[in-house]
Amino acid sequence: MNEDELREAICAHGRLLFGRGFSVGSAGNISVRLPDGYLITPTNSCLGRLEPGRISKLDPDFRHVSGDKPSKEVFMHRAFLTARPETGAVVHLHSTHATAISCLAAPGETAPVPPLTPYFVMRIGRALPVLPYYRPGDAGMEAAIAEAARDCRAVLLANHGPVVSGKSLDDAVYAAEELEEAARLALMLRGQPARQLSPAQIEDLLQTFG
Repeated sequence: MNEDELREAICAHGRLLFGRGFSVGSAGNISVRLPDGYLITPTNSCLGRLEPGRISKLDPDFRHVSGDKPSKEVFMHRAFLTARPETGAVVHLHSTHATAISCLAAPGETAPVPPLTPYFVMRIGRALPVLPYYRPGDAGMEAAIAEAARDCRAVLLANHGPVVSGKSLDDAVYAAEELEEAARLALMLRGQPARQLSPAQIEDLLQTFG
């Protein structure tokens, strides 16, 4: 996709995520890597009402060059985009079930959502670290996200929500959606003897689709 197409795609995905209740008000943000920098949704913008021409553009050093002022959480996107060169996009949501898990799980946990379906493993991978709580907008979380991102595609911010990366915009959005559905399943089955995928089944998925 060229830049104009990516701007349109960010808006389209934003509308769908907002419509499904995966973000509310001005919560959540999306970024995409470009050949000459990055696109990111503006600060205090609603994912359901994004305008292509107003999406923020950053240069390769993450300096604002055009569009509206970028999200105040640009640092969490920078952490993934810098730590994982293969990352093409990052999605941060406050989706209900994933955020609920982030409130229940202890910081330091690496598998707060069990491997119940192959799609969760295919999209998120083996690990989903839970990072400590940081005040929203606190750039101090960047180092923690970058450290975790070296070995994983997504993290849960304690009492805040998920940050998910992907090789493309579609990949990142689909992974964020899959994480939310996996979290919903985990909460529905909490306390039940649910069958999880075996280590061999997980390894097979990662070798085939990872």
